[in-house]
Amino acid sequence: MDVPLWLALIVVGALGVKLVRPPWWLVAMLLLGGYLIADSFLGPAVATVVK
Repeated sequence: MDVPLWLALIVVGALGVKLVRPPWWLVAMLLLGGYLIADSFLGPAVATVVK
């Protein structure tokens, strides 16, 4: 199954806000940071660490 990155980010963000109740700015910062890192030259390095 091929899920677009933006859809996965929305789902993870919604679940995180619903379950943990963090401040909205923290959720936005983590999601935006993750998106920017995944799209940068650090993406392959992070992928090997996560796997």
